[in-house]
Order: sequence, then structure tokens, then C-alpha cells
Amino acid sequence: MTQLDLITTVAPVRVREISAEHDARTEPRLVRLAIIGIAVTFLSLFVVLPLVIVFTQAFSRGVSAYLAALAEPEALSAIKLTLVVAAISVGLNLIFGLAAAWAVAKFDFPGKTLLITLIDLPFSVSPVISGLVFVLLFGAQGFFGAWLQARDIHILFAVPGIALATTFVTFPFVARALIPLMQEQGTQEEEAALSLGASGLQTFFRVTLPNIKWGLLYGVLLCNARAMGEFGAVSVVSGHIRGETNTMPLLVEILYNEYQFVASFAIASLLAMLALVTLVVKTILEGRLQEGQVPRDD
Repeated sequence: MTQLDLITTVAPVRVREISAEHDARTEPRLVRLAIIGIAVTFLSLFVVLPLVIVFTQAFSRGVSAYLAALAEPEALSAIKLTLVVAAISVGLNLIFGLAAAWAVAKFDFPGKTLLITLIDLPFSVSPVISGLVFVLLFGAQGFFGAWLQARDIHILFAVPGIALATTFVTFPFVARALIPLMQEQGTQEEEAALSLGASGLQTFFRVTLPNIKWGLLYGVLLCNARAMGEFGAVSVVSGHIRGETNTMPLLVEILYNEYQFVASFAIASLLAMLALVTLVVKTILEGRLQEGQVPRDD
């Protein structure tokens, strides 16, 4: 065997041995068990246990008491308001997210970096501060307060204020789900469609939208979950008018402070079930997204 043959034979084996030495999965069994144990313990204490307590307390007096708590007029009003606000905020963010992602991923223009920064702004601002901003804008002493009062237009302590605050804190989700996906896909397919005579709308509905549908659904799902569970910003602008401006998270706090524990945990269980459903659907959509990103051998 020549020296060259020896090198070509031994080198790959040595590379595999070195790779195996540095493979994280070759850590001592005790270390792996400790890491897994820490992760499982953390999830059990901070995720599983709270969910178990919520459902246990909700059904502590039986199914009839649970259903009676949900059938209360105040609870029904909170559920209805939460659904209405979520529908408004998700609808607005769907339009904004598509437009923002299209602009960022498909075009170069002055202020592009600023737009991306503004999209991420609600992630870095406390929801309470977000709600306070709307109070400073639309409150009685706010920037538009006198103009609104003169025309008897109610923004704060009403559905419009709650919808605005919820839309603000949730608008990054759709855009942030779509931007990396659309950037990865590029503009080749759209350019080909346009060169073949398709209009802008035809290109969007027949080329762009089918390519981003799973990412769009993923962003809408996260946006909806956050909208239904928002507390801080809504608490500032709602006014806590019982039966009118209390969403489900606000009602949970009010009922708990009044020692109505069954009713409080009953409403909380609905939000917990929403979280579980969101988790399942999120996992499914992530799988769809990964399948769509796998190169195909055509």
C-alpha cells in the first residue's frame, strides 16, 4: 500500500473518530440524564403543574358549577368581547403583515431597516406602556381628546380602544412569520409569472399566496393566541366596565380578587384550552413549513 493510499484510507476514519468525540450525544450518560431531568423538571413545575391546577380548580365543584360559571352574563360578555377584538386585530394584522412582508422581502427602498425595526417595536415595549400611549392620544386630556369629545366619539373604555391596543401588541406576528419565508423564496417565480403576462393580483393569488399559505396560517395562529390572552395593554384602555369592556383575562383577575375561584378558573380554563389547541396546531404548521422548505428533486 502506497503512502497516498494509506492517507486516503486512514484520514476518513480519523475524521469520523474526531467527529464522534465532539458529538454532543456522546456525553457521559449521567450528564445527559441530568440535563434531561432539569428540562423535564422545569417544564413540569412551570407548565404542566399550573395547567393541572387550573383545570382542577375549575372543576372542583363539579361540571354543573363549571358550566354555570361560563353561562353567567358577565362571562358570556367577556367571551364575546374577546372573540370580537381578536377577529378585528387578526384581520388588521393579516393585511398589515402581508403588506409589510411583501415590501421587506421583495423590494429595496429607503427606510427598509427602519420598517423592520418598527415591526419589532411591540416586542420591546411593555404592553402597559403600549396601552398608556393610547390613553395619551385618545384620553380626555390626550392629544385628540378634545376633538373626540366634541364629536362624541368614544375610543377609550370602549371596543375601539381595546381593539387598537390589541392590534398594536400583536402586529409583529404575521409579518415576522412571513418575512424570512418570503426572503428565502426570492422573486424568481413572481418575475416569471409577470413575464408571461400575469397581472399583479394574479401573481399574488396564484403564485405568492400558495407559497406562503402555511407561514401565513402560522402567523395568524400566533397572533390570535396573543390577542385573546392580552392583559396589560387592554387593562389600561378598557376601564374595567363590568359586562361591557372586560375581556376574558381581565375577568379572570376580577373574579379571583372577589374570591369567586370556580368562576375565575373556569374562564382561565378556556384560555388554557386555547393555549393547548394553539400548541397542537403550531406543531402541525411547523411540520408543514419544514416540508415546504425541503428541496424537491424534480
